[in-house]
Amino acid sequence: MTVPGPARDPGLQPERTRLAWRRTTLACTVAAVLAGRLALHDGPSPLGLLGTALGALAWLGFLAVAHRRIRLLDSPRPPALTRRAALVAAGCTVALAAFGVAVLF
Repeated sequence: MTVPGPARDPGLQPERTRLAWRRTTLACTVAAVLAGRLALHDGPSPLGLLGTALGALAWLGFLAVAHRRIRLLDSPRPPALTRRAALVAAGCTVALAAFGVAVLF
């Protein structure tokens, strides 16, 4: 028989986590825009357009994961971040960084 513990009082932790997801989404947005701007600065080239398109796709993937996580944090007892969502967010972040580096060369 389990004895129920005290009621969970999350305090401001969900709000801090929600703000961290928004801050990270904003940073990814800025990185994607700057990489696209840099790729198209000297005129559109096929490689620059491809890098910009792939960077935008990675940004949209991260945006979808972040938006879903922000919505889930509104519940009184938010579920843990799934392994799939964590892998997608990490993969999109790495891909966005890789496309940003690729447009430099």
